[in-house]
Amino acid sequence: MKIFVINGGQAFGHSGGRFNATVAAETISFFENQPGFEVKSTNVNDDYDPLAEVEKYTWADLVIYHTPIWWFQVPHGLKKYIDVVFTVGHNRGIYKSDGRSAENPAINYGTGGLLTGKKYLLTTSWNAPKEAFTLPGEFFDQKSVDDGPLFGFHRMNAFTGMKPLPSLHFHDVEKNADVETDLKRYRAHLAALFIPDANAGSLQESELEASAL
Repeated sequence: MKIFVINGGQAFGHSGGRFNATVAAETISFFENQPGFEVKSTNVNDDYDPLAEVEKYTWADLVIYHTPIWWFQVPHGLKKYIDVVFTVGHNRGIYKSDGRSAENPAINYGTGGLLTGKKYLLTTSWNAPKEAFTLPGEFFDQKSVDDGPLFGFHRMNAFTGMKPLPSLHFHDVEKNADVETDLKRYRAHLAALFIPDANAGSLQESELEASAL
């Protein structure tokens, strides 16, 4: 399996980007130490050739995004990366159109992606505690990360034709960081998805689709 890892963390303001750099490094190490995986990676803070990045998307079987959440969206560096790379990817492997036809422009929007058959996995890091998403009366009105603030991010990937694997979100990483516990939970998440018989068995394909968006 071919894995493309994107580190969307940034050094900006009071953020040093260290947490997502650590998670991205953990991802690369995990797959490089398992048989049957090839890994390529990008750090959005580094210079990149947009066409070469398009080729990484078309090469990969699985794209893994690691990103902090700033003001309830992905940081500007990752957003710019997506805008630039996906624009270059028009008719070069990411998407061909919005999917509609001139004959019936009201239907089939979002079906013009060229990355069909591929999957993606998202991790995010938050200052917000998980209870902000789950408790009645708290800030996110009991909407999950995936169905609430990151709904648009998931629709973006659906537009390309990719399908999601279950996300993993790290909460309260500023005020109550516990990096070792977070990494342990993340390693278990990867093992359950990708290592047969790990932790009493890997998730089957049907289970992955059922637990994804």
